Amino acid sequence: MYPPSAAPPRTVARPQLVVVVLALGGIVVSLMQTLVIPLIPKLPELLGTSAADATWVITATLLASAVATPVVGRLGDMYGKRRLLLISLAMLIAGSVVAALSDTLVPMVAGRALQGFAAGVIPLGISIMRDELPAERLAAATATMSASLGVGGALGLPAAALLAENADWHLLFWIAAGLGAVVVALVVAFVPESNVRTGGRFDFVGAAGLSVVLVCLLLAISKGAQWGWASGRTLGLFGVALVVLLLWGRWELRAARPLVDLRTTARRQVLLTNLTSIVFAFAMFAQSLVLPQILQLPAGTGYGLGQTMLVTGLVLVPSGVVMMLTAPLSARITKARGPKVTLMLGALVVGAGYGLGTVLMSSVWQLVLVSGTIGAGIGLAYGAMPALIMGAVPVSETAAANSLNTLMRAIGTSISSAVAGVILARLTVPFGPVQVPSEGGFRLIMAIGCATALTALAIAAFIPGMRRPSADVEDGRRDEVVAAGSTKLA
Repeated sequence: MYPPSAAPPRTVARPQLVVVVLALGGIVVSLMQTLVIPLIPKLPELLGTSAADATWVITATLLASAVATPVVGRLGDMYGKRRLLLISLAMLIAGSVVAALSDTLVPMVAGRALQGFAAGVIPLGISIMRDELPAERLAAATATMSASLGVGGALGLPAAALLAENADWHLLFWIAAGLGAVVVALVVAFVPESNVRTGGRFDFVGAAGLSVVLVCLLLAISKGAQWGWASGRTLGLFGVALVVLLLWGRWELRAARPLVDLRTTARRQVLLTNLTSIVFAFAMFAQSLVLPQILQLPAGTGYGLGQTMLVTGLVLVPSGVVMMLTAPLSARITKARGPKVTLMLGALVVGAGYGLGTVLMSSVWQLVLVSGTIGAGIGLAYGAMPALIMGAVPVSETAAANSLNTLMRAIGTSISSAVAGVILARLTVPFGPVQVPSEGGFRLIMAIGCATALTALAIAAFIPGMRRPSADVEDGRRDEVVAAGSTKLA
């Protein structure tokens, strides 16, 4: 008989429906990342605040999601992944309602922070799939779930732009709350609760320490350009993050039930996959900062295309669609050659997309081609990352390990945003009474995106080779049984 922490997956009557519901949850959560983008220029007026303070509407979501992701992952492993999935979705609904009722800065920031706490939905969904689905379906299912992150972001921008231009902006958040409620109902109806749990005590000290590290680090990265990179506030936050990180690491190594098992994280396969995730996410996010600006800058600049926010969003839609269409291909390559090969191929395709972007940016169709190529690479790579992580960690640590990998991607995108922001702020040209980013600045970011994608390819080359995912999953379950049995005998 299997011990509770190592119970084999149950036979799910409708596995494809479980995948669809979980992927829909991922899409709805990722919509939150682009929901307010059309509103950013109007936020100071809408909320009666300054432009600098209005940026907290974005920053609050970033910080909350960073803190919530590893915490929710560990709690899911301990107390039930479906339970924590529903709690995360409830936070999304609550945050959407608070934001929908807001007309001033403070409640809007509070609502956006609550929305950020739902960021654990995607790693929790991947972990539920590992527990519940047959091994032969796992690669395709996790690839689809990973792709939902990009699909939601790509579809959210044009939808939000259309609503923002033609309706009361509060409607954006009411729709988000409604979508969240639909997903909750579907999860309750069709997603079973996993019986794979670790139990034990939650590491509150570890959670608090990691939260301090992440808040200080990401706050310094996201606000460094505004405060000044050499300012006392920015350097102080980096310093606090470093000191607390060292103390936190010492605590985690000694804790009986750590929030993050650093010994598992230090395994070559997990460590290199997480490092690749940071670099790859840096490359992935660069297009989100370049393409919309090129599309919307006035044609009078000589390189801007003078398009509306709605058209800009529609140009990015093919990228999300390609990500979802590439997910089955990612699974097939992973099954045939292993997830390492899939990840390397994805990085190579993203590098090629950015290489195209350095020379093709003079018309809408060219940017659609660039965006679609990068989207294909992201779909391949993001489908492989969960397989690499799950192939190297025990079943009882799946949610925590996937959550940490998701966090690494968030750190990569934050660094990308900061670096691109500095480049575009420094490389400008006059246009009438204002300075606008130069064409050379955009090409430089594209070149950096290509270089970082190739760097991710180089790092991924050192990841140990894996057998077929099904074999890894079965070995992981068998190892978990042995470990649990040893613990019981001890």
